[in-house]
Amino acid sequence: MKLVTFTHNGESRIAALENRKLIDLHAAFKAKLTSEGKLRAAQIAEAYIPKDMNGFLQGGTESMNLVKDAIAYALTNKSEAKLIFEEDEVKIEAPVPSPGKIICVGHNYREHILEMKRELPPYPVIFAKFANTVVGPQDNIPFYPISEQLDYEAEFAFVIGKRARNVSKADALEYVAGYTIANDVTYRDIQRRTIQWLQGKTVEGSAPMGPWLITSDELTDPSGLDIVLTVNGEKRQQSNTANLVFSVQYLVAFLSDLMTLEPGDVILTGTPGGVGVARNPQAFLKDGDIVRIEVDQVGVLENRVKQTSEVPAL
Repeated sequence: MKLVTFTHNGESRIAALENRKLIDLHAAFKAKLTSEGKLRAAQIAEAYIPKDMNGFLQGGTESMNLVKDAIAYALTNKSEAKLIFEEDEVKIEAPVPSPGKIICVGHNYREHILEMKRELPPYPVIFAKFANTVVGPQDNIPFYPISEQLDYEAEFAFVIGKRARNVSKADALEYVAGYTIANDVTYRDIQRRTIQWLQGKTVEGSAPMGPWLITSDELTDPSGLDIVLTVNGEKRQQSNTANLVFSVQYLVAFLSDLMTLEPGDVILTGTPGGVGVARNPQAFLKDGDIVRIEVDQVGVLENRVKQTSEVPAL
């Protein structure tokens, strides 16, 4: 199942995307309950299938199963409420617009580690981005006049589906709601002006994400997926998730030993070789560039770089 967050008439909601149609999950479930004569249909729908992705994921397997009934109802019944939207009627947002945590893994593809002239790490290199960085698949990547070294990083990402603490690798995938694509956009000179990377990673709009969340019941094995990034059609990065030093299972176990992972937390698993700063000559992004990331069995995330005169707070 492809889960999306969309905005229509200024209101954001979650939907399932089927055959290029978006099924409003909250509205569909509420309509189904109403048709069954439930007296508290609105309250039940809000409890089990709320309009926001974080709230929905908190419902776990129970909410995920109820979604299937809501979809079936919307596709086979008429309702006074609008339950189905065409893609061109709405704006598609990042699947998780406001993650509680965005945890990023550095140096996790072997070829990227080598191009950065480092050794394979014994433990994952962990850093963070924040919710202010998230933009969707139909948004531009803002390029602020604070740097001339805007770089791309294709990332295969996963989203936590239930609270995880001290999870074993054997059970790890049970805690993954699904998978998406992210671009860990980085201001390289800002990243490197101190030994901590954070300031170069957390500039507004530096985490394009989407276009949807492929649920883990559909994508059961996160290994062996091709990942490719192009800039204006030129291939810059290419690898396979089989080349990850630390797998999704390892990362869930490792991170849940450090902290409690919550539904809606997003983990970026690292970027392959070919980033702009490591090329010879270096090749940074510029105004108007089209950055396209494709991950096998997940989809395509494409954003345009847009120069802006606004200066973000650092």
